[in-house]
Amino acid sequence: MTDSLRWGILGTGGIATSFTQDLIANGLTVAAVGSRTQGSADAFAATHGIPNAHGSYEDLVADPTVDAIYVSTPHPFHYESAKLVLNAGKHALVEKPFTLNAAEAREVIELAAARKRVVLEAMWTRWLPHMVRVHEIIAAGTLGDVRTVIADHNQNLPDDPGHRINNPDLGGGALLDLGIYPVSFAWDIFGRPASIAAISSPTVSTGVDRQTAILFGYAGGQQAVLHTALDTLGPNTASVIGTEGRIDIDSVWYTPTSFTVYDGEGTVIEKFDQPVVSRGMQFEAWALEKIVASGKLEGAELPLSDTLGIMETLDTIREQIGLVYPGER
Repeated sequence: MTDSLRWGILGTGGIATSFTQDLIANGLTVAAVGSRTQGSADAFAATHGIPNAHGSYEDLVADPTVDAIYVSTPHPFHYESAKLVLNAGKHALVEKPFTLNAAEAREVIELAAARKRVVLEAMWTRWLPHMVRVHEIIAAGTLGDVRTVIADHNQNLPDDPGHRINNPDLGGGALLDLGIYPVSFAWDIFGRPASIAAISSPTVSTGVDRQTAILFGYAGGQQAVLHTALDTLGPNTASVIGTEGRIDIDSVWYTPTSFTVYDGEGTVIEKFDQPVVSRGMQFEAWALEKIVASGKLEGAELPLSDTLGIMETLDTIREQIGLVYPGER
C-alpha cells in the first residue's frame, strides 16, 4: 500500500504479540521493541526476530531506526506513552481506549498537531474488509433509511481481582476494554449520539463495571442498543437495520468475519465472507502508513474528532454508572 514505515512496539503483552505477528506476516517492518525491563524486551525480540530491544520506553522512542510506534500499554498509561512517542518525533498508533478519559485524549491530539505527527486510535475493526463492505452497502442505499444498530461484546474472563480486566488501577471493567467496540461501531454508523442512557452492575470484588447496557438516541430518530459484560459469554454479533433491509454480522463481529444482507422481506441478497491473512491487525498499521504517506495528520475512516467524541461518550456513560478510576486527571 505504501513504502513500509519502520515500526517500534511499546510494551510486550498479549496484544503486542498479536500486532507484531500480524505485521511480520504481512511484510511490514518491525524494527524495535521496548519494555520496562531489558529481559522482557530481549525475549520479545528473540521470539519475533526484531533487531533492536530496549529496556525502557525512553530508549525505544529515541531509536533512530523507528518511524512509528504502537502503544500497547494498559489503558491508564496510554496518555503518558503517547506523549512520550510524539515528543520524540514519532508517529503513534495507540491501543483502544485511546486514553482513560476525554481530557487526556484532547491533550494527546493537540500535541500530535503541534508536533505534526500522526496519532491514530488502534480501533482495528474500522479497517477490516467486512466493515469496509458494510459501509459500501449502506452508502449504496441497499438498507434504505438506516434506523438501528444492535451490538454486544460479552466475554467470560478471569474473576481474579488482580487481573487487569477487574483492576481499577489498570482501567478495568467491561466498558473501556470490551464495550468500546459497540460504542465505536455506533459512532461509525451514526456519529455522535444526541442522548445517552446507561445502566450497570459492578463487580463485587473491585467495583468496576461487570456489565453495562447502553442506549443511544440520535436527532434523526435512530437508535443504538449496546451491551457489554466481562463474566458472561454472549453471541458477540451485530446488526444494522434499515427500512429496506438489514445486515447481520456474524460472531465475532468486531474481528474479521462474515455477514449476511437481507432485503425488507427477509430474503438473502448478499453473503460476505472474505478470508483475512492472520488476525487482521495489519489493516490499522496500513491505515497509519497511508495517512503518513498522504502528508495529512488524520484519515477519513477514523478522524480524531471521532476518537475524542468516543472518549467523551465513554466519560458520559461512566458518569451515569458511577465508574471512576484512581488518580484520574
